[in-house]
Amino acid sequence: MTIPSQFDAKEVENKWYDYWMKHNYFHSEPDHRKPYTIVIPPPNVTGVLHMGHMLNNTIQDVLIRRARLKGLNACWVPGTDHASIATEAKVVAKLKAEGINKADLTREKFLKHAWEWTDKYGGVILEQLKKLGASCDWERTKFTMDDDMTASVIKSFVDLYNKGYIYRGYRMVNWDPEAKTTLSDEEVNYEERQGKLYHLKYRIEGSDDYIVIATTRPETILGDTAICINPNDERYTHLKGKRAIVPIANRVIPVIFDEYVDMEFGTGCLKVTPAHDVNDKELGERHNLEIIDIFNDDATLNSFGLHYAGKDRFAVRDEIAKELESIGSLEKIEEHINKVGTSERTKAVIEPRLSDQWFLKMEQLVKPAIKAVLETEEVKLYPKRFENTYRHWMENIRDWNISRQLWWGQQIPAYYFGDGKEDFVVAETKEQALDLAKAKTGNVQLTASDLKQDPDALDTWFSSWLWPMAVFGGILDPENEDYKYYYPTNDLVTGPDILFFWVARMIIAGYEYAGEKPFTNVYLTGLVRDKQRRKMSKSLGNSPDPLDLIEKFGADGVRVGLLLSASAGNDILFDEELCNQGKAFSTKIWNAFRLIKGWEVSDIEQPKHSAKAIEWYEAKLQKTLAEIEDHFEKYRISDALMAIYKLVWDDFCSWFLEMIKPGYQQPVDRKTYDKAIEMLEANLKLLHPFMPFLTEEIWQHIAERSPEEALIIAQWPEIKTADEKLIADFDFAAEVISGIRTVRKEKNIAFKDSISLKVINNENIGKDFDSVICKLGNVDGLEYVSEKVNGALTYRVKSNEYFVPVAGAVNVEEEIAKLKQELEYHKGFLKSVQAKLSNEKFVSGAPEKVVANERQKEADAMAKIATIQQSLESLV
Repeated sequence: MTIPSQFDAKEVENKWYDYWMKHNYFHSEPDHRKPYTIVIPPPNVTGVLHMGHMLNNTIQDVLIRRARLKGLNACWVPGTDHASIATEAKVVAKLKAEGINKADLTREKFLKHAWEWTDKYGGVILEQLKKLGASCDWERTKFTMDDDMTASVIKSFVDLYNKGYIYRGYRMVNWDPEAKTTLSDEEVNYEERQGKLYHLKYRIEGSDDYIVIATTRPETILGDTAICINPNDERYTHLKGKRAIVPIANRVIPVIFDEYVDMEFGTGCLKVTPAHDVNDKELGERHNLEIIDIFNDDATLNSFGLHYAGKDRFAVRDEIAKELESIGSLEKIEEHINKVGTSERTKAVIEPRLSDQWFLKMEQLVKPAIKAVLETEEVKLYPKRFENTYRHWMENIRDWNISRQLWWGQQIPAYYFGDGKEDFVVAETKEQALDLAKAKTGNVQLTASDLKQDPDALDTWFSSWLWPMAVFGGILDPENEDYKYYYPTNDLVTGPDILFFWVARMIIAGYEYAGEKPFTNVYLTGLVRDKQRRKMSKSLGNSPDPLDLIEKFGADGVRVGLLLSASAGNDILFDEELCNQGKAFSTKIWNAFRLIKGWEVSDIEQPKHSAKAIEWYEAKLQKTLAEIEDHFEKYRISDALMAIYKLVWDDFCSWFLEMIKPGYQQPVDRKTYDKAIEMLEANLKLLHPFMPFLTEEIWQHIAERSPEEALIIAQWPEIKTADEKLIADFDFAAEVISGIRTVRKEKNIAFKDSISLKVINNENIGKDFDSVICKLGNVDGLEYVSEKVNGALTYRVKSNEYFVPVAGAVNVEEEIAKLKQELEYHKGFLKSVQAKLSNEKFVSGAPEKVVANERQKEADAMAKIATIQQSLESLV
């Protein structure tokens, strides 16, 4: 097989991915082996590949490919999430562009459009993942709106309702006026914004007196139903029993007293708008206040907004401020910074709104999940520091608002048969609901047409919290073979931004439905940022297209570039140069392979230096393998890659191949060649999880392989005890060789010119690597002596002294003059450093690091002086 001079990533990637798919290496079925299971965090069906996906899925692929090599039954389940809010918004926008208003459609017609859109655009990201090399079990691909997945969600809802965990309540919720749906507390992001504080005058009924109230939202005065004052505030005791007049609305409202009001904040008076603030709602309930909702579902004002009806809330804010000023009801406006809640999905400013919604009680459900992570550690978070975040959220959890005013999603299985608050039943099917309704009402004449299903859909997260169980049919049929074999899964790789939305909820669901954890380890990746530490985003234009990067650097290069700087939980400062480094690594490995395959092989005796090189590299490989295993165990994926990177680049390519490389136009002995191939194959196995395409290409070039012998299903190298002394002895020899090369470079002694080397072996180092030193230093004789050698340049490795006789190789007189000049320079430098260190003011006043740096300079200068003096003594 002809070996191309260059590695063509594009041609190789398509070839081997097709090969892996053809031979079904990614597919898993239950068998006698131990399973290793990962479920993909399902990307939105609307999504396309971005840098966060690249990082997350590369890590998952590394874990799954390594598991395959280790002989486990690796199963990586892919899929997508229906993403209620995002997808419905896309479909609504598409329909609008076609002149169709969602409000004019029936639910059935809208869903037809939604499914058409999903069939056309959904799942693009899964195809893109294949370009990255993701070895998912594509036969198991799931979508959260698949029939069986939907049935699982409905069954879960009914079960939780029957257990008393789900209830319907009229509560203050977070309203997204753009998506026109409620959001859970976790889907609201709070950000500081520059706003204004409006000081408004409310006239007291029957007098010319007025009180001033500060508000950030003057438009909400149209929904005011009281003014509240702290009963301990002596400034306002004269207002007890009085009533105030709301400006513009001219509505008369009571002045109430409640200790909730902070006397120190603003004017100590609070306008109460029970329909638009959760705290005002509680005040309203305590004081039996009227509730006036002034907003439509798109946050325009309704009929209670008087002449502002139909206008947007923010436009009204400016207009109403002008009107208040014109009628003398605006005292002043101040600049004010306050926290504003925005929708996690649409970024719209949310509105607190009273609404009938479905809620899931969380207080009892969270207890096993708290214990699993924080006490028994059945589930481990990496890095561990995220346990504090997890604890804070779980111990302060509120009931989960699980209903959404959307059509795209699982429709809530509640069926209404009357107008009363309790006139509904909950069931998996309409037929079951009819039976329940007849039993509940005693009316056997009821028909299916008398039942009206709740129009709302369930929160998308209520679907995806079942993901690890539902993908294996565990909710519908907990006794099925797949579920019993693959669940619980092993590792979950995701971002810390969905630790609450998804990870914690999956743990809760796992203990509620399966009585056990859904996974053992959670690897939380960092965010991918640019060099300026900005989060990568389309809006900033600082995020490269991942597919463009793959086109430019190859999938292996991009994977390596991302992972080299991706330690768990720490943000990644992404730079394209990292991918270039990954591409250069690919080239280095390819060229090393070509070098070995280019040697002529002969049945000649193995040189001593080659035998020792093989012995050393086998030990080094074993030591690195142990390090890699430790890194993987602690989910230090970046460190594992770096250990392999150093092993291959430094130890294999730079040292091992140099040690065994035959002389110019000379053959290599067969024993050494076979071992070199064996070591290369071991390297390829370690590299394969990180660089699947390159490694499979080289593996298949080395020899003709059957499908059963492909690298993707090869056997991970066996760990043996590494010979630490052998490794240490080589490290010493490497320093000796570096010393020889330094002397050659500094004294312009060409490498083709052999030299002799003499050594005073004060360290009692063994002679095992002498043959290697001679080869790599082009030393024709290495002699152990007991006294200093005259007429030689010298250097030290620890306490060993090495002498390179230079008679004839260099001009001794010129060398002595040069060394004396060098000696004077270093003595002068040492004197200046010591003068600084003898200054007590400097030593006591300078930072510790600065002083330590000066002491190191002193030690280095003294060592250099000693070496120069030694060389002078040898040359004189």
